[in-house]
Amino acid sequence: MTKRREFIKQSALGSAAIAMGGIGFSAKSYNSIAGANERINLALIGIRNQGTVHINNWCGIAKSHNVNLKTLCDTDEALFERGAKLALDKTGVRPQTEWDMLKVFADKEIDAVSIVIPNHWHALATIWALQAGKHVYIEKPASHNIWEGRKMVEAARKYDKRVQVGCNNRSSKNVREAIQFIHDGGIGELFAARALCFKARDSYGMAKDSVPPATFHYDRWRGPAPYRPYNEKRSHYVWHWYWETGNGDTGNTGPHQLDIARWGLNKMEHPATVYSTGGLYGLRKDADSPKTPGKRVYGDVEAYGKDRTTQETPNTQTCSYIYNDGTLLEFECRGRFTNNEGSKGQEVGNLFYGSDGWLEIYGDEWNAFRERGKEPFASSKKMDENDKENHFSNFIDAVRSGKNEDLHCDIYDGFLSSTLPHLANISYRVGHSLKFMGEYEKFANDPEADNLLTRVYRKPYVVPNEV
Repeated sequence: MTKRREFIKQSALGSAAIAMGGIGFSAKSYNSIAGANERINLALIGIRNQGTVHINNWCGIAKSHNVNLKTLCDTDEALFERGAKLALDKTGVRPQTEWDMLKVFADKEIDAVSIVIPNHWHALATIWALQAGKHVYIEKPASHNIWEGRKMVEAARKYDKRVQVGCNNRSSKNVREAIQFIHDGGIGELFAARALCFKARDSYGMAKDSVPPATFHYDRWRGPAPYRPYNEKRSHYVWHWYWETGNGDTGNTGPHQLDIARWGLNKMEHPATVYSTGGLYGLRKDADSPKTPGKRVYGDVEAYGKDRTTQETPNTQTCSYIYNDGTLLEFECRGRFTNNEGSKGQEVGNLFYGSDGWLEIYGDEWNAFRERGKEPFASSKKMDENDKENHFSNFIDAVRSGKNEDLHCDIYDGFLSSTLPHLANISYRVGHSLKFMGEYEKFANDPEADNLLTRVYRKPYVVPNEV
């Protein structure tokens, strides 16, 4: 593993190259754009957990869309063999591996990158990739905070590259049909939407600071976040529940449902007000409580029932947004045991309310109900494999067409939807309702809330004012 002093020296050199025009390339000088029939070489940045989903998807369209997964990149080199073998088994081609994303961005043969790393890295990695002339698929939420999301939009437009945000519900044929049904007046005049995220999660527990594994380039993993000693309960996957690196479940699962809600409401603008409240409930606070045996859960980490935790983000949160015309958007996150909502008992989904009835979306299915009716008057059709669209292939199609409008979730849509959980979390953290001046992307007379629109970046990992 690179020693820390050597790494700092290398980072300084890397940041100098970036400052001179995006790892040595300007938008005009880098013209490696794949034509309609040319192979698209792609790199995947982040290959753990959700990164495996990306490997499967990119390999799944390798032949149909002439895509070559050339490089796998991750700060944890222990993941390389498993990821490379997965790609090899699916395509017959073993990708290269690299821990340093700067080297990946400097590779002129790579046309596009797929970024699946912690939220606090999303903006800077995307901007670096765009400066290097790459198209970008970035996981949700688009950014870790609101200000850097705006910078991502600016960079995408400046370098004229396609940036797809991983709100993959937008590529579901049935979800697209449901949204069109709403927009066509299927339940009358729409006045409200409700987004749901009911996912009971056990405690992720506590751990003492320790030494990172020898395969893990931990300083690089911290990146823009303040440096702190390695702790396994703030690292892989568990980073979601700490403000320095994640945005809680409101900013984890929430962006999918909030995106559908905003899409259904047809709002290409920020809300005028936001109020959010909640807390960390249902877990023990007593330090002397008996320890619960750990069990492996999603994210390949251990969880411990109701044990104490150092988690910072709430596991239960309600959020209310009002737009300038009075339209209401609600979001609720319940991270403990709970009842569900909707006719199908949805844990994760969306509800829309109109003057003539209501509509529910759950996964790839939807139902519409007329007034007080108990049976749906309109519903989705069962899809077969030929009906299913793919968010990844949509990105490749848009890279080839060169048109942002061909993207199912262009960075601007992703930015607007990602702003919603960020607004809720800011209201939660300051403890009161907020008025948001969307045209300025600032709060009205609230410097405490304004401070949470961005962050202090750790050098050399600084999101620039001028992208």
